[in-house]
Amino acid sequence: MKLHQKKQFWIFDMDGTLTTAQHDFLAIKQELGIPTDVDILTSLSMLPPNIKKQKQIELDKIEYKIAKLAKASHGCFEFLQTVHSQTKTLGILTRNSFVNSLETLNAAGISNFFSEQNIICRDRALPKPNPDGILYLLQQWNAKPEETIMIGDYVFDLEAGKRANVETIYIDPTGLFPFQKEANYKVTKLEEILYL
Repeated sequence: MKLHQKKQFWIFDMDGTLTTAQHDFLAIKQELGIPTDVDILTSLSMLPPNIKKQKQIELDKIEYKIAKLAKASHGCFEFLQTVHSQTKTLGILTRNSFVNSLETLNAAGISNFFSEQNIICRDRALPKPNPDGILYLLQQWNAKPEETIMIGDYVFDLEAGKRANVETIYIDPTGLFPFQKEANYKVTKLEEILYL
């Protein structure tokens, strides 16, 4: 039995997985005036509350502009159609905000595949690599970890999956797979998952 037939619950990272990667994280850090050697959300979490709030507003504005330009990744629409047609339950786990997540999915033309309560973002759960968002979805869906798969393009996606005891698929269009040790499977595009 193929993997996509075995797994009932599918959790996707959004940016760089369902959509073509657009974020220049170094440029965003420079625009926000935060350290370039630490991820953005960690940097913001260490700031005093008033400064953190202001930087969060700035980050939301930057990400909203990026969200409006989102494009679905290669084969994404067809892949989601196939999995959705098998009555699978689909969710998203992203470090983005909820508003920007909706904007990204709309711009990419794939919002119809995801119900809003299944979009878990930094406003609703501790950000990846914390497994909080995956555990929340498992509870909401009454799903077992072995019935669930997490798909993402970065080490945080894979680590979150591992910590929640769900299998992971690592997608890297370059085929270099620098984080492959953290993944159960690896693909260069979404439709390859159908052959696993």
